[in-house]
Amino acid sequence: MKSKLTAVALAAVVVAGTAAAAMPAAAASAKAEPTRCHTADLRAGFAMGDDARPEMEQTEKQTQAFVWFTNQSKRTCTLSGFAGVDMIGAQETDGTWSLARSSKKPVKMILEPGDTVDFSINLLPVAASTPKKEKFVPAKLLVTPPNETQPFSLKWPFGGQILKQDGATRPVTYLNPIGM
Repeated sequence: MKSKLTAVALAAVVVAGTAAAAMPAAAASAKAEPTRCHTADLRAGFAMGDDARPEMEQTEKQTQAFVWFTNQSKRTCTLSGFAGVDMIGAQETDGTWSLARSSKKPVKMILEPGDTVDFSINLLPVAASTPKKEKFVPAKLLVTPPNETQPFSLKWPFGGQILKQDGATRPVTYLNPIGM
């Protein structure tokens, strides 16, 4: 009789131990997904390395400028979609140009504290001799993270001018999604 009680007690301990071990795994899978990054969570700037700088001195082909966002918060957050980019011109006739978006599909980027992600802006530089009405001279960019309303103000550090197409339906100056 003693061996039957020992076996039943041992079985109860094994079942209880299994149930207790399963609890933390279930609790771990209930961890919340990170929420989106807010402007206050981020820093922004232009990529300035030699291979990241746009070739503003050439006028034969498109070039790219890269803008980065770094998660400066202490939490993990996500960015997905397109930043809003308004270029402010240096010429009186330039005004503000809200850049169009490419047709590329955005992906969700997860940023741990300190992580950086970027996006590119395709540009078509033009010669300085291009008539004023056909060129846009960037002075600064207002860059708004996806789904936010507060922009970063970034001074344009690259010089040059681009083909003015602020009213074009298929401009050669446009944005790509975050992470592309």
